[in-house]
Amino acid sequence: MSLNGWLQIALFITLVLLLARPMGSYITQVFERRRTLLDPILVPCERVLYRITSIDAAHEMRWTEYAGSMLVFSAATLLLTYVVERLQHLLPLNPQHLPAVEPALALNTAISFTTNTNWQAYTPESTMSYLTQMLGLATHNFWSAAVGMALAMALVRGIARRESKTLGNFWVDLTRGTFWILLPMSAVVALALVSQGVIQNFKPYDSVKLLQARQLTGSDGKLTTITTQTIPQGPVASQEAIKMLGTNGGGFFNANSAHPFENPTPLSNLLQMLCIFLLPAGLVVSLGQMVGSPRHGWAVLAAMLIFWFAGTLVCYWAEVQPNPLLHGVDQHVSLLQSGGNMEGKEVRFGIVNSALFAIVTTDASCGAVNSMHDSFMPIGGMVPMINILLGEVVFGGVGAGLYGMLVFVVIAVFIAGLMVGRTPEYLGKKIEAYDVQMCMLYVLIFPLLILSLSAISVLMPHLGLSSLTNHGPHGLSEILYAYTSATGNNGSAFAGLNANTPWYNYSLAVAMFFGRFMMIVPMLALAGSLAGKKIVPASAGTFPVTTPLFTVLLAGVILIVGALTFFPVLSLGPVLEHLLLRTGHTF
Repeated sequence: MSLNGWLQIALFITLVLLLARPMGSYITQVFERRRTLLDPILVPCERVLYRITSIDAAHEMRWTEYAGSMLVFSAATLLLTYVVERLQHLLPLNPQHLPAVEPALALNTAISFTTNTNWQAYTPESTMSYLTQMLGLATHNFWSAAVGMALAMALVRGIARRESKTLGNFWVDLTRGTFWILLPMSAVVALALVSQGVIQNFKPYDSVKLLQARQLTGSDGKLTTITTQTIPQGPVASQEAIKMLGTNGGGFFNANSAHPFENPTPLSNLLQMLCIFLLPAGLVVSLGQMVGSPRHGWAVLAAMLIFWFAGTLVCYWAEVQPNPLLHGVDQHVSLLQSGGNMEGKEVRFGIVNSALFAIVTTDASCGAVNSMHDSFMPIGGMVPMINILLGEVVFGGVGAGLYGMLVFVVIAVFIAGLMVGRTPEYLGKKIEAYDVQMCMLYVLIFPLLILSLSAISVLMPHLGLSSLTNHGPHGLSEILYAYTSATGNNGSAFAGLNANTPWYNYSLAVAMFFGRFMMIVPMLALAGSLAGKKIVPASAGTFPVTTPLFTVLLAGVILIVGALTFFPVLSLGPVLEHLLLRTGHTF
């Protein structure tokens, strides 16, 4: 680890913290319907949309109606994406004349983008047409992120309101999140990315002649001479912007943000990482403002920063270590390994920005990658996995990270109340049995999906193991990471696993669908319960949620829940691989 590397990390997190307050204040203005600079343009557009769709913007919804509206919208947009994929060979903007997407893959992809997971079991540039990328996928990048923000606002209102039966209006929250936040920010970020060299066009793919012909051996053992190379094109910058701002992560190209057309320079790399953290950090600040306790928002953000720093430290340390199987083999290899493990990383980013990007994208449920996690050292690859296994609450996805963290906040307050022998209170509201039951239902669904589906895959050699590139503990890590990423709605892949098979397309679709919607329902039930409670005046025995002690307790609860649940399987995967690597074994 170098001083230069730590200075780059310090610059990144400093920029995040500087931008968090103004971003949070703007989010508060938008969802509390205060006046903003964009109102003269967007308010008339909002009114026209409500008139066309017969939405009563003044209507307030109970949590059940809010959940039902969200599920109806998600189902309708899921169907739209599936139809576009299946009919893309008949639709325009398909210069490469790509065929219709196969049914299992189309369903997997439609669910993936609806749930903000953006898991891609396909090669985008050879599977999806320009229209499918824009109408079927990029639109979901806006919608799924806006849904996440709306849900977070519903829970925050549940905490802030007293003796209320309603949580707001889903359709209004969805509209304002899209119009006021995601669309204008994406336009600005897209132009910034274009300035760095990210492409934006509708040209057919280019075919260029190689300077030197290459010979490749096919699966049949015959040599094939390659004299040309196809260079994909497309409307990349517009999708890249919302991919990062919405913590979506689905790449226009298979190499994702490692591809030079998606992420060409170190400056574009910094901008993309900032975009990933910007809205999740701003939402936490907005939490403090909307509940009337700004210090509480910063205390929650501090807990997130603890996990971010710990993950960055461990991953960076692991990746600057030379591979013990290569170091010392000969002088040339030793020289290459002296700077650390560069396998699977882009030279233009180096180890520090590859490790930092891996932590940021898995902390924030984004899924974009600028390096291949499968090529990380065992401990370095384990850290991104742990980030997701903690419940995607370390910043987390847009909206989803905040409401996931607030569930842990309620659990932490409940534990604090038990320790002092009094009824737990959170910001003046008593936490009762029903609230804790909803929180525990939310927390238990996550490991149930990951561990059960991973176990089934391991026990089914012809379905689950036949797609593995590696075996042993590394193979287990590949399977575990896939279901962890899907259930956590992250979407990043450990690679080394061919997930484009009927079993993985359907099972991962199940993980993504239930990992999103089955966890939302108890969260909204919690929001409805909190909204109806009275405010109890603070007393000497009230546990403060604005202090460093609260931050440490919250971080401890998250860590204990994750450690107790997933430590056994991590011991059989990356931890065991790390120990065996030191003895000369690889997989």
